[in-house]
Formats: sequence, structure tokens, C-alpha cells
Amino acid sequence: MKILGLLRWWGAGFDGAAMVAALLVGCGLIATGGRQMAAQTAFVATPQLVFLDTDIGDDIDDAFALALVLKSPEIKLLGITTAYGDTDLRAKLVGRYLGSLCYFGVNVIPGVPTPHESIFTQAAYAHGIANQSCGVVSFHSESMADEGRLKRQRKQEAAKWKADQAQRMAGLAHLLQQRAAHDAAGFLLDQIRAHPGEITLVAIGPLNNVEAAIKSDPETFRKLKRVVMMGGSIYRGYDGPNGERKPPDAEWNISRDPAGLRALLASGVPVFMMPLDSTQIHLETKEREEIFAHGSPLTDQLTLLYHQWKAGSEGHPEAPTLFDPVAVTYAIRPDLCPATPMRLAVDEKGYTRPVEGEPNARVCLKADEKGFLELLLGRITEGTAH
Repeated sequence: MKILGLLRWWGAGFDGAAMVAALLVGCGLIATGGRQMAAQTAFVATPQLVFLDTDIGDDIDDAFALALVLKSPEIKLLGITTAYGDTDLRAKLVGRYLGSLCYFGVNVIPGVPTPHESIFTQAAYAHGIANQSCGVVSFHSESMADEGRLKRQRKQEAAKWKADQAQRMAGLAHLLQQRAAHDAAGFLLDQIRAHPGEITLVAIGPLNNVEAAIKSDPETFRKLKRVVMMGGSIYRGYDGPNGERKPPDAEWNISRDPAGLRALLASGVPVFMMPLDSTQIHLETKEREEIFAHGSPLTDQLTLLYHQWKAGSEGHPEAPTLFDPVAVTYAIRPDLCPATPMRLAVDEKGYTRPVEGEPNARVCLKADEKGFLELLLGRITEGTAH
């Protein structure tokens, strides 16, 4: 396994497995993404650079969105920032998730904590430690002649894993010495400076970090290639308990920080919005059971998180609504959610209303739900199970 340098946390860099960082009191799990989870279905010569901003841990759709990011060869993930509420705990959750998949190379940075009204349904998972066996490979000998070679290879792999762990532990003192204050916005701006005009920011939570980055350095923020976001409600609000359509609502992500969306729409960066109109796609029993039965490291994490979400979500249906994965899908398959140019006005309550004037966003009003679910399930259940 390759040591990739110190992975950045609280403004510092630190390359550490989630199981190591979990030992730090008050420190979030941080894991990075150097090893492929599974065989990919397609070869992509030049993956697009992507940065993910998420409020993972309350609803379950963020976990599915992250799964799709990790299983998409079209994407090179530069970093993950956590937004809204207890951003440290959200970062720990991401760290355990990535660490359990042996992903090393993705920086995880908590944003500034905010007051919050949501229930952190997956807190127990976030407080846990990644179940890792990275670098220790199981072999099945087909002949006695192979037995000695395979034993030596197992021993070498295990020794390398231990050495890598020791090196990571040696970097922890450096991490603590350079701890900064939840500088998710600063980290995003650093990445934009390093890759001007190349980064797609996928924003699937309240826009606190996005607003902070714009306020800090609007000129650098303008050098993003685009922002693909889940949020807003144009002609359709949250569906009723029996699927009945309702009028437009103040959608959650926008209503937590209306000023964030206003700043984004005025930033000069192309904005592609996936509102409630196109994202209320449900993961029904057949599809859930296909994921739960697959038995890969990724689907095991999704199974754990789903059941914690369900237990901690009073009155929620069995079938989760997959709002956030639609934004990730647009980033790689825009044909599944065609976007219409539109000018939006955002009021103080977070309503996003279409108005006359020059478009300031492209908005997907209807998704190809069948195509979306086929893509999501195909990617998530792709590859070898345990």
C-alpha cells in the first residue's frame, strides 16, 4: 500500500487510515482514497476533478451519493467537506466509511459548525472505528506447490500494512500541532487555485461552506468549472406520505442558508440545480434487498447506515428518497436529468422561485428515474463481494 503523505484536517495535511484517526479524542476519522474498491465497468482516460460538500449523517441519501462518487470512474475525488450542524462528527462518519473501504487519498475537512435542527441519525456509526483489513490479502491455494509462496506473500502484505500504520501514527503529532479551525472553505479555495477551471463542486447539503468560500475569495471561487447541487423547489414541493404532489416548498438545503444560494447564483460560476422536482426517487424493497444482500464492503456500510437511519427517523417510510445521488448522477450522466436555463430568486425563507430575466442556473425539472436507478444499483453492486 502506498503512503500518500499527510492528509489535511483542520487545515493541516494527514494521510491516515480511519481506524488510526479514530483513536484521537476530538479528532474526526480521516481516510483517503488510493486503492480501488472494485473492478470498474468502464475505462475513463481523464476523469473529471470533483469536490464533494455534504451534510452526511442525518438523512441516508448522502451515503448513497458518496457511494456513487466512489464507484464512478468518471470522477477523481479531490476532497470532501462536511457542512451544517456537528461538522466534526460528520467528518468522522465519512472517515469511518472511507476507512472501511480502504480508501486512502481523499482529504476530509469539517466546515464551521452551525446551530442545527436535524437529528444525527447515524451518530453511532460515526463514533465507531473502521473495520479494516487493508493490505492483508486472503489467498486460496489451488495446489500444494503454491502454498509456500502464498504464505510468504501474506506475511509480506501484513508486514507492509503494519509499517504503513506506524508511519501514519508518526504523523499524528504533526497533525495536532497544525490543527486549524474547520477551514473547509480555505481547503476548497486551495484546490481551486491548484486546478483553475477544472473542478466540479458537487454540493449536497446546506451551502454554509460554499458561502464562506465566496465571501473569503470570490475571484478564486469564480474559477470553479461548475457547481452541481441538490437543492431548491421550483414547481413541486415535498411529496405527501402517499406520494401526493404538493406545491413548492422551502427545500431543506436552501432554507438552512438562503444567503448561500443567493451568493452562489451571483458568483459567476455555472450552477446546475437538482431540485425537489427531479430528486424524489425512492429506493423500494426490491432494490434495497439487492444492495443489502450483495455483501461487499461498500454495501455493508450502506446497510449499516440505512438501518441506523431507519431506527433514528421517526415516521420515515421504509423506502428512502434518493435526493442527493441525483446530483452526482448529473455530474457523470447529464442525459439522465436534462437541465433547463432559468432565472431563480431566493427569498429569506429559502423558496426558490423562477422569475423573468437572464438565466442564473440550469435546472433539472424531471429525471429519468428508471435510468437513474439502473445506474446507481449497477455501480453500487458492481465488483466482488466478501
